[in-house]
Amino acid sequence: MIQIGDTSYALNDPVVIAALAGMGVILLIVILLVAAVRAAGRSARLAEPLARQVSQLGQSVQSLSEGQQQLAGGLNHVSEAQASSQSHMLQLMEKRLSEVSGHMTENLHGSAQRTARSLGELQERLAAIDKAQENITKLSGDVLSLQDILSNKQTRGAFGEIQLTDIVSKALPSDSYTLQATLSNGRRADCLIHLPNPPGPICIDSKFPLEAYEALRRASTDWEVNEAAKFLRNSVRKHIKDIAERYLLEGETADGALMFLPSEAVYAELHANFPELVREGFAARVWIVSPTTCMATLNTMRAILKDARMREQAGAIRRELGLLFSDVERLGTRVENLDRHFNQAAKDIGEIKISAEKAGKRARRLDNFDFEELAPETEPTIVKLNKDG
Repeated sequence: MIQIGDTSYALNDPVVIAALAGMGVILLIVILLVAAVRAAGRSARLAEPLARQVSQLGQSVQSLSEGQQQLAGGLNHVSEAQASSQSHMLQLMEKRLSEVSGHMTENLHGSAQRTARSLGELQERLAAIDKAQENITKLSGDVLSLQDILSNKQTRGAFGEIQLTDIVSKALPSDSYTLQATLSNGRRADCLIHLPNPPGPICIDSKFPLEAYEALRRASTDWEVNEAAKFLRNSVRKHIKDIAERYLLEGETADGALMFLPSEAVYAELHANFPELVREGFAARVWIVSPTTCMATLNTMRAILKDARMREQAGAIRRELGLLFSDVERLGTRVENLDRHFNQAAKDIGEIKISAEKAGKRARRLDNFDFEELAPETEPTIVKLNKDG
């Protein structure tokens, strides 16, 4: 409620609110006018240096206009010189482009020939690579087949026996060994070499502890290595024991046998890291051999067989030498007789030549009627011919 004189006005009266709003607007306008007057005064004071700067700027613009005119003249001169230079440059560029185009044409032609030749060589190499790839594919199939063979104990045993048979057949005569020979105890050895006494027939049996060896190769931890080594020791010891019990028969075989390992890697592993197994084999009179050492051992056996056969044939050789000596003596006698016959024939031929010469002389005298020169012969000359001649 607002009291003005005797009249009271309510604050929520719209007329009162409108009047108050109008008074507020008027007051705000007055304040703005006062602020504008003050700002105009300050602007006037600030405009004076700006006017001086504008005057100086006008002078600078005039000077710039004069310089621009001079620059325009210089630009025209530069433009003309540049146009001439561009024309000369274009001529040089056209000439150079023509030369470069000729060189590029030659180079492209040569490059095309070289590229064609390279493509031909590349095609040949690709054909060779395709052929090699086919061979690799075939070889991989063969390797897989070999892995299938070695994964089965029976086929692996057959693989070792085939390899042993191939080595023995190349090293020894066919009558000096027997494959799959059956002994008196009913055991069958893969190969029995018929060596003379001593040492006597010696057995060779093929063994292949592949599982133990592969387990040792695959082992990555110390525990796995120890377990695989134990597995390999047990396998080889069992093979040594079996061979010693089956193929060492007193009075029938030699006092030793050979255990054939168809793998150089397994043989090298035993000698490198398991020498105690090799010593145990020596103690049991079972000698472990690989394909290489087996071939060397068989060559030694071949020398023994050859020496034994030479001793067996010594008597026959002496008999043959005696007969050969008799034949040589008989041949000498016959050569002497033949030489005597040749000498007699030569003598007879000489006498025949003498008689022929005399007969020729007489014939010439008779042909010339030279009878008075013919002298009577007291005795006719008789030429005797030897029956042997």
